Amino acid sequence: MAMAPSQTVIDWSHCSVLESNPDTQGGAWVFRGTRVPVTAILNNLGELSVPELAEEFPTVRPEQITLLLDFIARSVEPHP
Repeated sequence: MAMAPSQTVIDWSHCSVLESNPDTQGGAWVFRGTRVPVTAILNNLGELSVPELAEEFPTVRPEQITLLLDFIARSVEPHP
């Protein structure tokens, strides 16, 4: 019997470059001070580099994208 893959739930509230406000994008997690949802970056990450993402979404700085990716990496690491 195959085991189901483990799932990691990310608590976006601990990511300093993100915010959620019911009046912005229906409460979706967005980059702080913007209307750009996290999903917009993640959905384009396979095709675009960080500089290209920042160019495509000019209100998001490359540093914010890098911090988001670092946060995700830390969030999915196994904890002893």
